[in-house]
This record gives sequence, structure tokens and C-alpha cells, in this order.
Amino acid sequence: MEIERKWLMEAKPQGFPVLEEAVVYQGYLCTRPTVRIRSKTCGGQTGYRLCIKGKGTLVREEIELDLPPEKFEALSRLLTQPMIRKDYTVFALPDGLRLEYSEVDTGKPGAFAYAEVEFSSVEAAHAFRAPACLGREVTEEPGWTMADYWNKCVQA
Repeated sequence: MEIERKWLMEAKPQGFPVLEEAVVYQGYLCTRPTVRIRSKTCGGQTGYRLCIKGKGTLVREEIELDLPPEKFEALSRLLTQPMIRKDYTVFALPDGLRLEYSEVDTGKPGAFAYAEVEFSSVEAAHAFRAPACLGREVTEEPGWTMADYWNKCVQA
């Protein structure tokens, strides 16, 4: 189960310790339900994953499986358009949570940045007081999932 809140960002957060930096490429085999593949390169190492997400906004089912490189490559040939690039940074928040910041398709039409925080419970998600650097919250707003962005790219 995934419990997360999401914000649109105008700038990269400052003043928090960086835990991780990576380049992520992801593509969607299906968006209803969400079935995506992802490569993540961090510190010279690349990992591959298959992710399936159910319906929902704040709370939704999420299943992730590691993929061997050859399966990732085979699945990537099934994609209907180029993968989305995300420049991904994880920051430590003072309360032990992780702020995941992504710049999506920088330099391309429709590029944007967002941040997410995952929680252990719905109560913790509701109790969270967002740092001032976070922009407009879009957790419950339709149209702000990465699958929605993929669909917009297909139509462009």
C-alpha cells in the first residue's frame, strides 16, 4: 500500500540534507491501471523495476518487482513513446520522513517539478505539516499523476 502526498514545485528545496540523487527513466505499458517500467541510475549503479498501481490518490495499492536488464529492455520495446526522464533527489526531513523531489523532462514542453512524501499511515499523512518550500498540494487534484503526464505526452 502506498500512502503519499504530492506538491507542484517552483524550485528545488534548499536547506535539507540530500540522501540520494539519481536519474530515472520511466515508461507506461498501460495507464488504467497503471503499469510502468523504470530504470534508476544512482552512484553508477542502475536498477530496473516493474510497478503496478491501483486506483486512488492519497492511498492506493502499489506492487513493485525488480526486473533483470533483459526483461526491462524487452518491455521497453513495447512502449508507444520515449520514456520520461526524471532528475530525482531525496532529502531528509527533520521528522525522519523523506522528501522525494523530481524534475520531469527538463527543457521539454510540459516540463514540471514536483515533490512527494510517503507516510506509514493515513493519520500520519493528514498530520504532516508541509515545509514552507513545498508548492501547491495536488494530492487530490485530478490530472497530476505521472500516468496522466504520459497520456498528455501521447496526445501532444
